Amino acid sequence: MIPLGDASRRPTNFPTVTLTLIVVNFIVFAIELINGDDFVLRWSLVPAQIAAGQNLITIFTSMFMHGGWSHIIGNMIFFWAFGPEIEDSMGGVRYLAFYLLGGVVAALTQVAVDPHSTVPSLGASGAIAAVMGAFLVTYPNDRIRTVLIIFVFITISYIPAILLIGFWFLTQLFDAGTVVQTQTGGVAYAAHIGGMLFGAIFARLFESRTTETSV
Repeated sequence: MIPLGDASRRPTNFPTVTLTLIVVNFIVFAIELINGDDFVLRWSLVPAQIAAGQNLITIFTSMFMHGGWSHIIGNMIFFWAFGPEIEDSMGGVRYLAFYLLGGVVAALTQVAVDPHSTVPSLGASGAIAAVMGAFLVTYPNDRIRTVLIIFVFITISYIPAILLIGFWFLTQLFDAGTVVQTQTGGVAYAAHIGGMLFGAIFARLFESRTTETSV
């Protein structure tokens, strides 16, 4: 499933912060491509280092890093699908703070789950998961225009946010359990779960008091 955007509403204001964050992510990715693996390893988060109190800046920098084209494009598609409406509900400054805090909480969740790991962790997925968690509690009944790919068949469908995001969250829970059982990695599922829980729990605290969220 590939979400394309909210078909139930349009933001009142232009999503300046969302678009700026997307541009920044692509700029950082371009810098990664230019500077190579040394740059990526320098600014990615390594749980064992954070647990030891080292390279704490990577808690922040790692949320702007990506492991490849599919990683960044996938993240930015999800971000653009859910970010503008949440930015509209919170206002630019609160939304930016919420996004960054979500990314930090996601990173620390990954560290807490596997504090001895030396595998670099990077990506905006945790912060974007926080935005998705906020969308889940703010606009649960909005229909999300979604590309469904079933084997060789591709179609456009309109899926309620509560079903789409809920299914995504359940897959993260399942995959996190699989990773723990098989002791393999590659995707920071714990960060996704931590980010989304943060978003769902704290979204209301960041909303603008003048925002109307009912459908």
